[in-house]
Amino acid sequence: MSGKNDEERIVLSESGQTGQVGYDDDDGGCGSCIGSLIWVLSMLLICCTFPFSLFVTVKQVQEYQRAVIFRLGRVKRGGAVGPGLFFIIPCMDTIQVVDLRTVSFDVPPQEILTKDSVTVAVDAVVYYKINNPLSAICNVTNAAQSTRLLAATSLRNTLGTKTLQDILADREDIAKNILGTLDAATDPWGIRVERVEVKDVRLPQQLQRAMAAEAEATRQARAKVIEAEGEQKASRALKEASDIISSSPAALQLRYLQTLSSIAAERNSTIVFPLPIELLGNLMPKQPQASRM
Repeated sequence: MSGKNDEERIVLSESGQTGQVGYDDDDGGCGSCIGSLIWVLSMLLICCTFPFSLFVTVKQVQEYQRAVIFRLGRVKRGGAVGPGLFFIIPCMDTIQVVDLRTVSFDVPPQEILTKDSVTVAVDAVVYYKINNPLSAICNVTNAAQSTRLLAATSLRNTLGTKTLQDILADREDIAKNILGTLDAATDPWGIRVERVEVKDVRLPQQLQRAMAAEAEATRQARAKVIEAEGEQKASRALKEASDIISSSPAALQLRYLQTLSSIAAERNSTIVFPLPIELLGNLMPKQPQASRM
């Protein structure tokens, strides 16, 4: 006969939202008699100690808080109350206050073995808020601690299926996957996860040195290739310039004069004046003839 009264009074719909919450009016038997007796005695005590009883019967919650009232162990009809003032019966009611503001916490660094067998330490930050106070109180023992443990486990499970390159390059996608997993798991607890961010990925020192050496070798190889390409282009340009100068005898002399003007512009004390090689060739055979005479 009392089996119906002993059942849980929190009814959840298929979408995870809380429906009608309360206790049965037909609480018959011994429970009804004892509850009525406690109510009468409590009212007599409140009236006898008035107005001092107002200090324990009137409670206040802030705008960002909600209070869940349990009367004789059952959730009071109407669900969470607040903000503002409300009345309780000290001998019958117990209250638990829930904060509805966004809460953030750091996930401790997790030692994770990636898909390509690399050990990394990854930490993250999670932002969540309680949007259903009844579920947060009645469906889980400690909503905040449970969310922290679930966030650490979800971080390890998600990153364990990724390679090191994916972790370093796709942090946003990883954060979205963790967000979806956490939000789905904490929905029965009345918690909505708003944001998840991967803060830092710490690699072992040996792996950092190996990656730095690889990056330096890659940069040096690229620099050598660029230098070789520059020399090739310069030699091709010099060849074209020599072909153009060789086609006109006066062009070489003009180049000599241009070089001379550039040397003189630097205020040097020594000026080198180039002479055509043909003049030297004509002068060289005349010196032996003069010595014979």
